[in-house]
Amino acid sequence: MYNASQLLEKVQAYIAGLAYSRPPVGLYEPVTYTLALGGKRIRPLLMLMAYNIYKEEVDSILSSATAIETYHNYTLLHDDLMDKADLRRGNLTVHKKWDENTAILSGDTMLVLAYKMMTQCDERYLKEVMDIFNETALEIGEGQQYDMEFETRMDVTEAEYLEMIRLKTSVLLAASMKIGAVLAGASAEDASNLYAFGLQLGLAFQLQDDYLDVYGDPAVFGKKIGGDILCNKKTYMLINALQRADEGQRAELNRWLEAEEYDPQEKIQAVTAIYDAIGIKELCHAKIESYFHAASQCLANVQVDDTRKEVLREFAASLMKRNV
Repeated sequence: MYNASQLLEKVQAYIAGLAYSRPPVGLYEPVTYTLALGGKRIRPLLMLMAYNIYKEEVDSILSSATAIETYHNYTLLHDDLMDKADLRRGNLTVHKKWDENTAILSGDTMLVLAYKMMTQCDERYLKEVMDIFNETALEIGEGQQYDMEFETRMDVTEAEYLEMIRLKTSVLLAASMKIGAVLAGASAEDASNLYAFGLQLGLAFQLQDDYLDVYGDPAVFGKKIGGDILCNKKTYMLINALQRADEGQRAELNRWLEAEEYDPQEKIQAVTAIYDAIGIKELCHAKIESYFHAASQCLANVQVDDTRKEVLREFAASLMKRNV
């Protein structure tokens, strides 16, 4: 079996070897640029790890794994455009480096390329794989729509938020796991358990992002702390703070949410102090732990020798050690 570093090396080499030689260069250059920005490659790694539980050689599904990564980066490219973000992983976003029309068209091309790569899988599993991929793509669009709608709502509930992040983030991790299992010829029960593992892990991972945006170490987390607070993002933290605050705390929170002019550090410190007083830090950490425990149980239910799940177990644990 391969370890995580070996699988990552395979993914990076495969992506680096992609050659989009078709004209026009202006269409494909942003695609290459986007994929070269890097990232953790979590989704293709999860697919390869799920496959590797059953099959020793993973090279045959590198195209499918890269399809997932290409699709993921397509969603990020369009997210950046919708959010008017200037930077992605420390580099200019496509719409800033080129322009908005290029971002739309190159993003659409990435979507097509992702489908083209996914259809190169073993024909025996093609329909099942594409059914999973198609349903996942629809769900991610639904999650993004909910996220956009939440921007103008102040009554978003915890249940609504958790459903949004399930759709926007978790289902792609889950689909990566299930497609890997299907391509390896795993039983339907194992494939379902691996999907559930990815779903629970994805929820824990996204909630951890909420947590680290407030309580993380910038040097470890990789970005500035307090960004969600400054843009009034409806996170698990804010939603629960609004629901659990007393009258005075809620008034103070609303004052900061409605403020148009403020000192950024003062706002971050004030909102964080309210979170501390209410116990939001502990609440969020407990929720993260509950999802990770549920994920671990789903993995335990997969009917293969425990030693073959060790790489996946260790990788999942590493995702939860981002300075929580």
